[in-house]
Amino acid sequence: MSILQKLVLASGSPRRIELLQQAGIEPDRILPADVDETPLRAEHPRSLAKRLAKEKAEKALTSLKSEEDHAPAFILAADTVVAVGRRILPKADTIDDAVNCLGLLSGRSHRVYSGICLITPGGKLRQRLVETRVRFKRLPREEIDAYIASGEWRGKAGGYAVQGLAGSFVVKLVGSYTNVVGLPLYESVALLSGEGFKAHRNWHVARP
Repeated sequence: MSILQKLVLASGSPRRIELLQQAGIEPDRILPADVDETPLRAEHPRSLAKRLAKEKAEKALTSLKSEEDHAPAFILAADTVVAVGRRILPKADTIDDAVNCLGLLSGRSHRVYSGICLITPGGKLRQRLVETRVRFKRLPREEIDAYIASGEWRGKAGGYAVQGLAGSFVVKLVGSYTNVVGLPLYESVALLSGEGFKAHRNWHVARP
């Protein structure tokens, strides 16, 4: 394919943008696709992550097609879900949300699922699901309160950001670290490359 390939990221998440940039990929456009993230009745966390990623990609495609100067592009979307067993933890919007999440995660193992969805310029839809197991140390209330005061938890699935202060909570992590941050890089780049996107085209201008 030509060097005129375009990549649309169907997310406004600064973490996902930074992770793609870390891999040398600069999205040509950021097109957040807001969808209702309420789980369906008895929906498994992994099913929720896949469904929402697909809905975000499809919504971004619909938005692009409505534009007069629409040109085919690769559309990449993702959704990350934190769960203890089948219990899906919310994206913490309030202090109570965050305190409840951290209390539940304290001293326990949980799983982080990310659904990735890619729609190619030709309309092909590809999906991946990535799972990472994380174990937290036991969190005393004073440490939870200190983390709450930091504000890092706001808007984060499970009420924490592993790339920040909460990295000190992690006793063990099995699987993709970038998945826990919000976008599994290996799987995302492999998905793009497998569909002909030149994921390494900017590596010659990378800076240490």
